[in-house]
Amino acid sequence: MNQIQTKLTQLRLKGMLRTWEALAETRRIQELSFTDGMEMLLQAEDDERRNSRFERLLKNAKFRYQSSLEELNYDPSRELDKNLITELATCQFIANGESLVVTGSTGCGKSWLVSALGHQACSHGYDVAYFNTQKFMLRIKMARMEGAILKFFDKIAKTSLFILDDFGLTHLEQQQQFDLMEIIEDRHGKKSTIIASQLPIASWYDIIRDATIADGIIDRLVHTSYRINLKGYEKLPVM
Repeated sequence: MNQIQTKLTQLRLKGMLRTWEALAETRRIQELSFTDGMEMLLQAEDDERRNSRFERLLKNAKFRYQSSLEELNYDPSRELDKNLITELATCQFIANGESLVVTGSTGCGKSWLVSALGHQACSHGYDVAYFNTQKFMLRIKMARMEGAILKFFDKIAKTSLFILDDFGLTHLEQQQQFDLMEIIEDRHGKKSTIIASQLPIASWYDIIRDATIADGIIDRLVHTSYRINLKGYEKLPVM
């Protein structure tokens, strides 16, 4: 018994070790057939690895809120389509490289919603990068100063789900416009992007002042995306 525990520890099979110890403590080992016992141990290890990956993905994503789709408020005044959310919850849009644009006034729950969708993506095993737009643009500037801009862009391009929150609070500088265009171009049709903005899409031309770049971004992102326009005010749960 001790030899098995030692070997499981050496192999870092935490799920199997925990279940093996539980079976030993409750003396169920003798009651199980070899097949049933092995199936239980393998399932425990699979669950352990899934949970570990989920926690790691959550930590790396750095969401603003620890939210979930189960907590969403479907009050009719919000005009939130439950059928659409159910469809998005399958994460098939991520597998298809499709995007989502969430708009609505301040306080309607955009950040809460996109964070919940990000959590759902992590639970399905997808890697997610969540950024506030202003902080993201600062991160790009720092990467360029460090000579690591190509590496940073490549990392974003390969991320399964990229969430850009609070888009449109400030105008984009010329270099920022080019950077955003490059990111959207790299991900178009390959990886999924979610953009949350308090501005309607028609007003994005005021944020992206170069009309050609604005056309390119909107054409690649908006015209092929799901859209959610939230109404009303969302009272967030106490954290």
